[in-house]
Amino acid sequence: MIWFKFVICLAIILFAGTKLARYGDAIAEKTRLGRIWVGLVLVALITTMPELVTSISSVALVHSADLALGTLLGSCCFNLSILAVLDILHSRTPVLSVASPRHVITAGWGALLIAVAAAGIIAAGKFPFLDSGWVGIPSIVIIILYLLGAWWAFRRERRQGSQVAPATSLQYDMYPTKMVWLRFTLASVAVIGAGIWLAFIGDEISRTTGWGGTFVGTLFLAVTTSAPELVVAISALRMGAIDLAVANILGANMLNIAIIAPIDLAYGQGFILSAVSRSHLIIAAVAVTMSFLVIIGLGFRQRRKIFRVASWYAPALIVLYILGAYALFNSGIGL
Repeated sequence: MIWFKFVICLAIILFAGTKLARYGDAIAEKTRLGRIWVGLVLVALITTMPELVTSISSVALVHSADLALGTLLGSCCFNLSILAVLDILHSRTPVLSVASPRHVITAGWGALLIAVAAAGIIAAGKFPFLDSGWVGIPSIVIIILYLLGAWWAFRRERRQGSQVAPATSLQYDMYPTKMVWLRFTLASVAVIGAGIWLAFIGDEISRTTGWGGTFVGTLFLAVTTSAPELVVAISALRMGAIDLAVANILGANMLNIAIIAPIDLAYGQGFILSAVSRSHLIIAAVAVTMSFLVIIGLGFRQRRKIFRVASWYAPALIVLYILGAYALFNSGIGL
């Protein structure tokens, strides 16, 4: 019965995610904000809601800090592996070579946020002053860095948009603006509702299998809560909105780490990064390494795929994700 509920929850997120891609692209056209910024902030905010709700529920209701952080870091790695899927689905040319090189800084910003979170885990037990009260100092630093990154991206895309001629063809001109926002909102509510359900399903799986919060959070919940990013990315790829797809993935990673701040606030038992297993450092290191591979892929504009079906970074991203999950499993489940 528990796996049936898991599949139902996943199906809801998948269905809602397909709608987010279409109406997110329509919002980008109608507001003229551009696909990069809409994907980086607006769509990423919605597709990351399952991680937010699941993580807060994990600490506030389920009382599992490892499940909360495992969901976020595991989601970061899974999101980056989605780029490998996009590359395989994108015919002939590497998908990162078609995407805008402006994504390089966004990918680097996400890696920086992950590194700050990892540093917080390492330093938590050594420097008690990091726990400033309701929210730890590293959590404050993380949220400030995220807001600075989003603000900088907004200014960059607005400046870039003013230098580029407006599109001559409108794909969503037949859709009224109010209808677009309404359907986007309905899809968002479905994703959020399924995300709340996931917290309890993940805890039940953890207890019935005996795998522990860290492993379940990193693999099961991380993959499931990242389902909207996967569906949005594939749908955007089919629509030819590659920048929307890549921006959503990189923006979701930034938001995943920024979520540590509200989770820390909801935890209510001290600095949350001091209460989690050091096993999370494994998946954090994998996420940073995968981010650097994406940066290299964006920087070197290769015209052809080396392995025909996939570019050089696609199998590397997949292998890194699998090795990270395997290392985490062997490091001690539920520590």
